[in-house]
Amino acid sequence: MPHVKANSMREMSAEEVRTRIAELREELFNLRFRNSMKQLDNPLKIREGRREVARLMTVLREKERGAK
Repeated sequence: MPHVKANSMREMSAEEVRTRIAELREELFNLRFRNSMKQLDNPLKIREGRREVARLMTVLREKERGAK
């Protein structure tokens, strides 16, 4: 999960942001599943993923409010 800066997230379209959120949520599901099976080598990836989803949701909300 590469870290993406909020500025580059703001350059993405709303549809790209939604797609990225869906991808990250699926990846987080897999990470949590692997963590429960004790097969995850770095559990901090879960935290990083949650934070990136939060950043993307913030950017998406900014875009939605700016459009209104």
